[in-house]
Amino acid sequence: MRRKNQVPEVTRVPERPADWSGREVLLLGLVCLTLGILIGYAFRGPTAAAPLAAGVVQQPGAPAAGGPGSPLHSAEAVRPFAAPMLTLLEKDPRNFDLLVSLGNLYYDNHVYPEAIEYYTRALAEMPDDVHVRTDLGTAYWYSGSAEKAVAEYERSLAILPNHPQTLFNLGIVRLQGLKDPAGAVRAWEQLLATNPAYPERQRVLALIEEARSGKVGASREFGNAAER
Repeated sequence: MRRKNQVPEVTRVPERPADWSGREVLLLGLVCLTLGILIGYAFRGPTAAAPLAAGVVQQPGAPAAGGPGSPLHSAEAVRPFAAPMLTLLEKDPRNFDLLVSLGNLYYDNHVYPEAIEYYTRALAEMPDDVHVRTDLGTAYWYSGSAEKAVAEYERSLAILPNHPQTLFNLGIVRLQGLKDPAGAVRAWEQLLATNPAYPERQRVLALIEEARSGKVGASREFGNAAER
């Protein structure tokens, strides 16, 4: 199963006339990305910002962790690491896996406008992929648009009504973004009713109690749509 932050095997990139295959160029680019991050860490020290950990959500519109201007928190900083995939995408602009991988790269480095662009392009190729659509909704939420986030979550649920990460995230955005505790409770109750083995059951029950009490706390954590 494909997970966010892992570049899937690319199968639709046409063969290149050079000695290197498209897959080899992609792998080389990923090696360069890893080395670049490690070298940057060595020069910046442990106080530098790292990409947002999976499953942790910021306040919409708040600066990315580390503040504006932190390395890998702007399109310009990420673009060199995206370059190998962008080169392949020029040859195959409708390659779903490449589009998703680019969306993930920008998403994980808090560059949400570009993440939204690539996720949207990917969904134009495979509109029924609920995982990518949920990540698109979360990118909208990070960008400060609760309404667009909910719209994407609802589209995801129209395809797969019991998708647990979508239901969890929908509850968070309805509660924190739209100030709709009743809507949040409905989403979370549906989550628990249709996913009885959901591993975060106690956490969801606590959120339901919080929403019903009217004492909304600061918890803004999301279920990670990449954890299939």
